[in-house]
Parts: sequence; C-alpha cells; structure tokens
Amino acid sequence: MTTSSRPYLFRGLYEWLLDNQLTPHVIIAADLPGVEVPREQVQDGQLVLNISDTATRGLQISNDALSFSARFGGVPRQIFVPMDAVVAIYARENGAGMVFGQEPGVNAEDGDGAADSSEGVQDTSLQEPERPARQASHLKVVK
Repeated sequence: MTTSSRPYLFRGLYEWLLDNQLTPHVIIAADLPGVEVPREQVQDGQLVLNISDTATRGLQISNDALSFSARFGGVPRQIFVPMDAVVAIYARENGAGMVFGQEPGVNAEDGDGAADSSEGVQDTSLQEPERPARQASHLKVVK
C-alpha cells in the first residue's frame, strides 16, 4: 500500500504559486470528518479559502492536514483541514492549479475501505463554487 501523493503535490503547487506571485486558494470538502472551518461560510458542502501569507497566520502543511489561523468578518478562527478534505488548489488570478480525486491503491482512513481503482485524479462529483465572472476557471481534466 502506498501513501497519498496529495500532500506532496499540494505543497509543490503551493510553493509554485507563491514563487510566481499568485494567490493560492483551496477548495475544501467541508462536510468530511475532522474539518474545522467556519460553518457559516460553507456553501453546498464546500468552502474556498485564501491561504496566502497575507490571509493566514501559522500556516502548516503536513502529510495529514492543513492548519492555520485566519480572520472571518474580523473574527480570528483556527482552521483545520485533513488532507483528504482538500479538493483543489488554484491561483485566484488565473485558475492555474489542480483538482484532487481519490487515488488508486490508497486506503481511505475513515474506514470505508480501499479507494476505487477505477477513479482517476479528477473528482467531478464535487462542484466548483461559483466565482465572479472575471475569474474564469482554467482547471482541466487530464487523462
């Protein structure tokens, strides 16, 4: 059994976005177990978070989770997102990034067994939240 590539790809894309002066945003599946986010901000089970240096404090990206402190409506909140709940990371400015799906051969830790080997890197079951018209999505399905 292999470990998930998600945290490694996530960290790499995060660094690449920062190196290119882009603003990293993540899409979170907020209804998964262990996710600690402001529930009033969740729409259709998802939440988009700005994880740039100016929007977060104490950002930590481990193999297991993403955690940081951020302000929502001026109120500081602690955010904790298990890596399995990270749906995508992308640049606010141009949509460059990656959507994550289940990985073949990696066991889900919530006890539902092995991941379906017929699933690829793209998970189209989760809908991307609506963004303003000026920000077109450039994420693509790669086969």
